[in-house]
Amino acid sequence: MKSETTKSFITGGGEMGELIRRKDWSKTAIGDPENWPQSLKITINILLNSKFPMFLWWGPDLLCFYNDAYRPSLGKEGKHPFILGMEAHKAWPEIWHIIKPLIDHVLTTGEATWSENQLVPIYRNNRIEDVYWTFSYSSVNDELSNSVGVFVTCYETTQQVQNLKAFKEREDQLSFIIDAAELGTWDLNPVTNRFTGNARLKSWFGLAQDAEIELPLALNNIIESDRQRVIDAIQHTLQFSSGGNYDIEYTIRNPATQQERIVLAKGKALFDQNHKAYRFSGTLQDITQQVKAIKNLKESEQKFRFLADSLPQFVWTSTPQGSLNYYNQSVVKYSGLKPEEFKEDKWFEMVHSNDREENIRKWREAISTGQDFLFEHRFRRYDGTYRWHLSRATPQRDTHGNIQMWVGTSTDIEDQKSFSTQLEKEVESQIKEQKRLNAILKKSEERYHLMVEEVQDYAIFSLSRNGIVENWNKGAEKIKGYTAPEIIGKSFSAFYPPQDKASGLPEKLLQEAISTGRVAHEGWRIRKDGSPFWANVVITAIHNESGEVIGFSKVTHDLTEKKQAEDRRKADALVLKQKNKELERINTELQSFAYVASHDLQEPLRKIQTFSGRLLEKETENLSAAGIDYLGRMRNAVRRMQTLIEDLLAYSRTNSVEKVFEKISINEVVNEIKEDFKEIISETKAVIEVEVLCEVKAIPFQFKQLLTNLIGNSLKFLNPEIPPKIQIQSRIITATGKENVALLANQKYCHISITDNGIGFENEYSERIFEMFQRLHGKSEYKGTGIGLAIVKKIVDNHHGFITANGIPNQGATFDIYIPAEQL
Repeated sequence: MKSETTKSFITGGGEMGELIRRKDWSKTAIGDPENWPQSLKITINILLNSKFPMFLWWGPDLLCFYNDAYRPSLGKEGKHPFILGMEAHKAWPEIWHIIKPLIDHVLTTGEATWSENQLVPIYRNNRIEDVYWTFSYSSVNDELSNSVGVFVTCYETTQQVQNLKAFKEREDQLSFIIDAAELGTWDLNPVTNRFTGNARLKSWFGLAQDAEIELPLALNNIIESDRQRVIDAIQHTLQFSSGGNYDIEYTIRNPATQQERIVLAKGKALFDQNHKAYRFSGTLQDITQQVKAIKNLKESEQKFRFLADSLPQFVWTSTPQGSLNYYNQSVVKYSGLKPEEFKEDKWFEMVHSNDREENIRKWREAISTGQDFLFEHRFRRYDGTYRWHLSRATPQRDTHGNIQMWVGTSTDIEDQKSFSTQLEKEVESQIKEQKRLNAILKKSEERYHLMVEEVQDYAIFSLSRNGIVENWNKGAEKIKGYTAPEIIGKSFSAFYPPQDKASGLPEKLLQEAISTGRVAHEGWRIRKDGSPFWANVVITAIHNESGEVIGFSKVTHDLTEKKQAEDRRKADALVLKQKNKELERINTELQSFAYVASHDLQEPLRKIQTFSGRLLEKETENLSAAGIDYLGRMRNAVRRMQTLIEDLLAYSRTNSVEKVFEKISINEVVNEIKEDFKEIISETKAVIEVEVLCEVKAIPFQFKQLLTNLIGNSLKFLNPEIPPKIQIQSRIITATGKENVALLANQKYCHISITDNGIGFENEYSERIFEMFQRLHGKSEYKGTGIGLAIVKKIVDNHHGFITANGIPNQGATFDIYIPAEQL
């Protein structure tokens, strides 16, 4: 009961008043409220009952008080309400270095401070936020005039600062638009007759890039036939009766280059209250290429402007009682009313119905008070349309001060009104758009923070300028093992191995980010449990408006599995290198075998062939029929063995021959092969049709061997019932991905097709036939070693190409070869 009584001086104050009344102050440095000094009680009552954001630091410990108006500035999940009664340096650790000097100044000197749009980041909404403030610190004195506290009045200006930034950006965008539209801009001072222009306009006129230039200097560069017309137009525009509009097309000539260009000048003269032009500015557009179209449009605009400019000002007078007794012809022409209708005061019918009642009230008020009449209203024109006018009327008095008459004018302000209305709409639209963008930005920021917090594959967090962790997402907790409370406020160097800490790597990375704006690094890092992981780290510097680094964002990706895979790849590469050396050794042995096959193996065969031949020639009568048969078989076996060795050597040479590519005419190669098979072609009455053959880069010897083997097979595996027919076609194609072989997309290939009408084969053997020693027929039916197509396949491989085979039994076979048109 005593507590409630002693706090009775704390009245009202909403939520904060209730919190102050309920708090047990006996546990604080200022003790029970009944013992509080009167100056503190008065100050708290002022604070609590004010609708303006206020804050108070009281006593040596600077205990915190604030009101409901200040409460929203603390945000959600921030400092409210626990900083109530807390010591200042504990309540505001993140900005203590900013506010402490201000507090000391007030307490020491007694002088108030003033800060406008000051950036003071505070912890609120569960994070450090950049907040701008306009605030004043002032001294609170006790009964002895000693400074015992600091009274703060403040309001947050973050939104206003952001709006100013947005305005500056729009201003920059306008400048960019003018430049992108390739317009010349100018600004004439009618008083000094000097004008300024942008670089493009001065370049067109061939003028120096001085700040200001005399107008005649520019006019001299207008062609003579247009010059006087432009001068007259400018003078006309500078007359108030013109309405200030400037719109003219003329030709300028650059005196240095003599280049002529037709330009469209549009401008606006502004007049002061004395109808004197004080500024004349506009744009210049190069319309040389569009002059015909613009000319028609200009003529139409000139007619419209002539009509608008010919409307003079209304002039009228009235009796002291307010009845019109004079009006000029412009009023009649504009309204379409008859003269007698004005005498009957029907001129009020000209006024728009929405403006009429207020018009009559103000006119009668002016008549009764003798004060000037000033009113904006809409007048109906004779065609029924309404235009805004500004009407002024002044009483004319005699020497005794009595009103003799009223003299009035009505000026057409439709254009200005429309412009003003449009400007208001645009401002309103911009404000709405800004609010919409701010809402979107706020949602985007909330989504961003939610996204960052929920990402688990990346550790994403921010650091202070000194490398102190300021926030922490789930990915960081997953990768590094620390929870947010465990790591926030500690140095990020905790993640580095001892040797990296000793070498100063964390500090070097921050320094490089400051210097370059961004640094990336890969290396070992340490989790909370001490286990290492391979990390890819990107640190990006965060700058304020002044370009100063205020902190860093840090993204870490655990690449331990990738690192392990890379290590395995290097180990596999080492194994592959050893395998390649082994392959080189085997190739060397293969070359040795080829030498042996070509010399040591064939020499005994040649002797067997020679001596068996001599036996058949000279000892036939001494041999039995069986002996002669055996010798014949032996000679056939020797010939087959020689053929096999020659084919093996040919296959071996496809690897050992130096691969020198030359431009080859396929047509010429086919003609050479036809000459080689001339006797067989004649005997079998074969027909070889060659169609549109192209050139290809190939190894001459191997390419001829390839076609020889394929054409030879077509002549060998012929259908005995019909004359053999071989069709050879070739053309350059570009791979589309639709071919039945794995061609490189967009690569050009020479496609060679060889088709015959021979015995063919089952398609199930279309790949097997390219293997070594594969035969689909017995030796007694068709001669051969089963190596020919293996050689063909090897040669195609040497040319980085592809070969496919398709057959139909007893109908024939087709071989399709794809060789790159250009070899690397």
